[in-house]
Amino acid sequence: MHAILWTLLLYPLAGTAPAEDYLLLATRRASTMEAEMSEAAEAGYRFHSVMAGETAFGGPEMVVIMSRGADSVPGRFEYLLAATSRTSTMQEELERAARDGFRYRGQTFSLAPFRGPEVVTILERDRQEGSEPQELLLLATRRTSTMQRELREAARDGFELAGLAVGGTAFAGEEILCILYRPQPRNPGPP
Repeated sequence: MHAILWTLLLYPLAGTAPAEDYLLLATRRASTMEAEMSEAAEAGYRFHSVMAGETAFGGPEMVVIMSRGADSVPGRFEYLLAATSRTSTMQEELERAARDGFRYRGQTFSLAPFRGPEVVTILERDRQEGSEPQELLLLATRRTSTMQRELREAARDGFELAGLAVGGTAFAGEEILCILYRPQPRNPGPP
């Protein structure tokens, strides 16, 4: 009798949906992860968290958690993954993504097959509400004192910190990588 009572108290009644549903995606390639995230977004999932590292059976992988609530809207969000081993290339990709209405959501360092270590940045666009224009800035350095100075300068220029990662790429070695953003005024158009 007590087992039945505990079972009823600990487990929700059949047919009730959990408040939040999670989906774990794991792959070695950023292009594969982008495709899987896009497919999940079409089913109403939204990016939640990212981490890269060694998994027990997959080796070096990027792992993404996506979540879906009762009020999720299928297809509302769209994802873009920028992946490169060169920080100058990443800055260009971030600028292009920001112009296209994408927002920073997360970053990690990943080991790409055949290319070696690279930084991967996850960007999201809200198809339903759109987004205010913004500028994304990448800061990358090996020295903490240099990053401190660059962060202060960026803050004086109106940038806010969006994300931080520490890791290595094939070209730059171990680096501290910060991505910052600042809102851009809308163009009022001709008078």
